[in-house]
Amino acid sequence: MREAARDISVANVDWNNWLTDELAQRGRNGLLRRRRTVRPLPDGWCEIDGRRVRNFASNDYLNLAHDPRLIAAAQHVLSEAGVGATASALVCGRTVWHERLERTLAEFEEQPAAVLFPTGMAANLGTVAALAGKDDAVFSDRLNHASLIDGCRLSGAKLSIYHHDALDELAETLERAVQARRRFIVTDAVFSMDGDLAPLPELCELAERSDAMLIVDEAHATGVFGEHGRGACEHCGAEGRVAVRIGTLSKALGALGGFVTGSPELVDYLWNSARTQIFSTALPPAVCAAATESLAILRHEPQLMTELAGRCRAFRQALLARGVPPLAGSIGPIVPVVIGDPERTVHVAARLEARGYLVGAIRPPSVPQGTSRLRITVTLAHLVETLVEFAEVLAEELRRN
Repeated sequence: MREAARDISVANVDWNNWLTDELAQRGRNGLLRRRRTVRPLPDGWCEIDGRRVRNFASNDYLNLAHDPRLIAAAQHVLSEAGVGATASALVCGRTVWHERLERTLAEFEEQPAAVLFPTGMAANLGTVAALAGKDDAVFSDRLNHASLIDGCRLSGAKLSIYHHDALDELAETLERAVQARRRFIVTDAVFSMDGDLAPLPELCELAERSDAMLIVDEAHATGVFGEHGRGACEHCGAEGRVAVRIGTLSKALGALGGFVTGSPELVDYLWNSARTQIFSTALPPAVCAAATESLAILRHEPQLMTELAGRCRAFRQALLARGVPPLAGSIGPIVPVVIGDPERTVHVAARLEARGYLVGAIRPPSVPQGTSRLRITVTLAHLVETLVEFAEVLAEELRRN
């Protein structure tokens, strides 16, 4: 009887109409996202709906996801360890390949220790929520990735939002937070939708002056910035001044997973406290082997970053020559072109796809209202002549629309 009553109760709730109305409203606002199946292809291509297009939406900046060396490393471990890790790292999922990758990451980052997470989002969410608590204050840049924002919220700490182009306001807010047990400044190193760098030296100074802990997510900077590819902290000479450095293996390194490097005490604390690590099945061992190989390639072939930087410059020059200014302040492989209206942004992206180019149509809530944009990414799969051709096509479509 109880089961029958429950079924009747659920049936009386008009869930489907509510969801239908919500989806329709998003469609009217140009904000409805639809699932599509993409077939990844080597050398910067992919296939969507049977159409082969150049991929200008990928974060595979160094073109390593299809590198035969990463594939061979993963295949070797697949035959020995199987597909899944079978359990969380804390229980029995941490294998020799996880240990090797953590050791390699610590060496790469020139830190004493490292800890792996199943994704970059899990690393951000779990780290911030584990370190900060209800008696603390966290200060988050308004353009931070959703995973950092959600980590700040989940922590229960008092949350303040700042703008990295108005650090005087952040300084004043920090001064007013004297009653907080601890203070944390949380920022992306490279802002994923704007492509600009956080003002890390200035943030370090503010953190030191206010006795705050600076947490930096290097997701879009690892393998792109810095002499050795360690990211924006290395690029800005701020490595020794940042308390917590978070990174990802899924972008320039072409694999999957997140990580944190730092002191043994920090790593041990996260091992015991970060719920997204404790309660998640560990990365597949084969992925760990591929990521370890990717770090070896970056160490032995630093010219990859130089080549990428050159292509990023060439693309921006081609856009400017055709009257298409990228978002001011953006550097590196993330090249946003702001359109403003979400429907027009989607329309332009669709026209580009029809002409053989896949780009991201980014709309709220991923970016502020009125700043919908094409998020174009340059990778080593794109030759300079391809970048120039695409710049010409993009300029034509913007004039047309």
